[in-house]
Amino acid sequence: MHCIVTGGAGFIGSHLVDLLLSRGDSVTVIDSMVAGRMMNLEHNLGSLTAFRHADLLDDGWQDLFAGADRVYHIAADPDVRGSARKSYEVYNNNVTATVRVLEAMKEHGVPEIVFTSTSTVYGEADVIPTPETYAPMIPISVYGASKLACEAMISAYAATYGMKAWVYRFANIIGSRSTHGVIYDFVRKLQNDPAQLEILGDGRQSKSYLAVENCVAAMVYAPTVSDGTFNVFNIGSEDWVSVKRIAELIVEEMDLKNVSFHFTGGDRGWVGDVPMMRLSVEKLKATGWEPGITSEESVRRAIRATLEE
Repeated sequence: MHCIVTGGAGFIGSHLVDLLLSRGDSVTVIDSMVAGRMMNLEHNLGSLTAFRHADLLDDGWQDLFAGADRVYHIAADPDVRGSARKSYEVYNNNVTATVRVLEAMKEHGVPEIVFTSTSTVYGEADVIPTPETYAPMIPISVYGASKLACEAMISAYAATYGMKAWVYRFANIIGSRSTHGVIYDFVRKLQNDPAQLEILGDGRQSKSYLAVENCVAAMVYAPTVSDGTFNVFNIGSEDWVSVKRIAELIVEEMDLKNVSFHFTGGDRGWVGDVPMMRLSVEKLKATGWEPGITSEESVRRAIRATLEE
């Protein structure tokens, strides 16, 4: 296939590019390089069909869509915690940019889109593990709301213009090349001060985590076993791990002793944080897919990768 990957120099996007190239697809990457890093793509630059340094909110990239078979739309502002501080910016980077991608697909006749959504579209679900059919979806963060709006626009474009869409609602995806999130933050804090660690909330927040390699494998797999106009799948692990346990694992992997944990209090780390999240992955499992890894093992791998970078 000839694939476009928006955000292909970012965390998840660059791992997806690795996988697509390894299976023989031709790949064009579009990235604004705001969150992306060229070091994530350096080993693949000679294998890419094209790389365009461009912001989806500007023009000049749409011509790359000519002849493409599928768009993997990964580009977004991924900062859930920071979305409360920059709501309009998040809306533009997520919703407006997605509509512009859909318009480019319509103009150039690109038939398929894969979109990375999030577990935060469900809000504070009272059914855990949470299935794709859960309703009503009431996001409590600007980030979650923006992703749900993207889903709605993708559904409408797919139905109206004869496209096919695969939407993935992710658990916490972690691993090498990540530049934000609890593991990244804790490691950096402990590198600066190995005697103590501030933990937002009460440390009991519990969520599912999945290694990025397992995540991108699922992203490429799902279109081979589903063929509807609008296909939605949760992607995550089948268990969860607490924030306090993540802190303990990091201390262990860094071989630190007598680290003092300081909790800021409350049942969540920030405005818009969902304290308990575990997705049901039974829908994707029914097709033969397995997560292949636990949350804790994903966390250990991500810690080691972060320490090596």
